[in-house]
Amino acid sequence: MDIRMKWYYRIGFLLLLLVAIYVLLKIRFVWIPIIKVVGIILIPFIIGGFITYLLHPIVEKLHEKGLHRGFAIFLIYVLFFGGIGISLYKGIPAFIAQLKDLSENAPIFAQEYRSWIGKIQTHTAEWPDGLQGKMNDGIDAFERKLDTLLTVLIGFLLRFLNSALVIMLIPFIAFYMLKDFQLIKRAVWYLTPKSWRKKGIQFIRDVDESLGSYIRGQLLVCIIIGGIAASLFWIFHLKYPLLLGIIIGVTNVIPYFGPIIGAVPAVIIAATMSVKLVIVTTVIIFILQFLEGNILSPYIVGKSLHMHPLMIMLALTAGGEVGGIMGLILAVPVLVVLRVAIVHGKDHFIHGKPKA
Repeated sequence: MDIRMKWYYRIGFLLLLLVAIYVLLKIRFVWIPIIKVVGIILIPFIIGGFITYLLHPIVEKLHEKGLHRGFAIFLIYVLFFGGIGISLYKGIPAFIAQLKDLSENAPIFAQEYRSWIGKIQTHTAEWPDGLQGKMNDGIDAFERKLDTLLTVLIGFLLRFLNSALVIMLIPFIAFYMLKDFQLIKRAVWYLTPKSWRKKGIQFIRDVDESLGSYIRGQLLVCIIIGGIAASLFWIFHLKYPLLLGIIIGVTNVIPYFGPIIGAVPAVIIAATMSVKLVIVTTVIIFILQFLEGNILSPYIVGKSLHMHPLMIMLALTAGGEVGGIMGLILAVPVLVVLRVAIVHGKDHFIHGKPKA
């Protein structure tokens, strides 16, 4: 009887939850503006917290080796934000110039591709007419999107400048979070209900164990790969080396499919210049992937996820469908958090005890 009543309670709770969600969706015109305002206010604290999460283990390691904690924080802080500041100061003008040049030359690239299509059509006369038309339509769509890319970027930079005061707060927020990390932990501990403390700590530890080293290592690997790619493209005189290096670095965070996504723009640009440059670019990309797969990732990232490749591919498929490139980037971290949440939820609701 007790077991039956527990299931009645769970079903009733689920029905009430669904009703509450339905009501919230119906009155979303009330709370969505409030959430937007709160989100804008919390964004610098969220970013500062993420930076603190990335840098805190490094500070702790330096402190354990005998370096004064305050000096360790100052050193890591200066190196991190100093590096970001120099990169933005030197990189943004070059990035905008390359993007502007790419946008202006989009019609030339499109014409070059159309000439290729014409050559392909002579060898694929037996193909359906609709397929050839779709290829031309795809080129036209690519040209239109590239033309609007600069406008989108300028709009983003204007919003970035308008939020300059808020953005300037992030380094100070991160500094004080690093400085008072233990104090913040104690504050969160006392603000958390007693019945949630042990389970909450175990949940956070499990998430950090599975995801923390992966995020930190993957970010470092992406920066290294992107920097090497941009340098090699510049050495071999490939157009838009900084832009292509950033694309390769960002997409490298996507397991399995990222290297392919990042390689396509570089090969396309090289193809408009010379066949020799296509070969050089392809060799560079293979070298980068060998370096990432056999040297950088095994030693920096390791195998911290402990997840089957099929699960990762399923998450990537869902993430790409829901959020495009950003969905692909966030798919694996979200999957890790969901896995830990499901394990803890199973222990709580089925076994009625916290995870050991």
